[in-house]
Amino acid sequence: MTDKQLTLQGALWLSMAGEKFGSPQHLALLAQIAHSGSITQAAKAVKISYKAAWDAIDHMNNLAGEALVERLAGGKGGGGTRLTARGQQLVTNYQLIEREHQQFLHNLQRQASGLADDLLLLGGMSMKTSARNQFLGKVVAIKSGAVNDEVELEVAEGLRLVAVVTQDSVATLGLAVGGSAYALIKASSVIIGSGDDGMRLSARNQLRGTVSRLLAGAVNTEVVLELAPGSSIAAIITNASAQDMDLQPGSRAIAVFKASSVILGVPG
Repeated sequence: MTDKQLTLQGALWLSMAGEKFGSPQHLALLAQIAHSGSITQAAKAVKISYKAAWDAIDHMNNLAGEALVERLAGGKGGGGTRLTARGQQLVTNYQLIEREHQQFLHNLQRQASGLADDLLLLGGMSMKTSARNQFLGKVVAIKSGAVNDEVELEVAEGLRLVAVVTQDSVATLGLAVGGSAYALIKASSVIIGSGDDGMRLSARNQLRGTVSRLLAGAVNTEVVLELAPGSSIAAIITNASAQDMDLQPGSRAIAVFKASSVILGVPG
């Protein structure tokens, strides 16, 4: 019978206020962007799609509250991308911590090898969500109603979202002014508008921004709107709507969604 030795392995994740910030693959993506100056090449290097790469960057930007990656306009190659100072600092610090993490696993392996023939490895459970838009912020206001409460969340400087949840939910989540919470909004719940015709809408959330990219499919188009440096929101609209509004990268637009479409959560 072959003697098979158990080895300890582990992956280092970064979290912010209890929300997963970036996996080893996502941090490797940032490192590749720094190396190549290209989202396309970086995505290929870490073996993910171009869309998945931008989704990961948007997620990290939104949680960080500032841009980690920035576009370079013009130039001989038609522009590219590079890490911001904050993004480069994050990659450098992660690489230092990862080396210490690997050394820790090596030392633990030496200590554990003689304690037992088998090791019971306990893994944690993590929740995954299909919501395309995830924002981490601070509760700045709670307005109580007869049944529901209106919760205002600041997710970036000058950028606030409003959610309507039941009073029971506010109590269960322990929401309070000054506390941290995250907001989830499905891309299909976001309506995109263009122009400024003075129309007044009942939707509580009306966020203006600039179209940063368009990803067209067979029927629908994903529109990503940059709301503030490091903060963006995605919407799914029909191809016909995108064409009718003549949406292009750089176009000014507005993201509209009801307060009841915002799901709130708190770090576990």
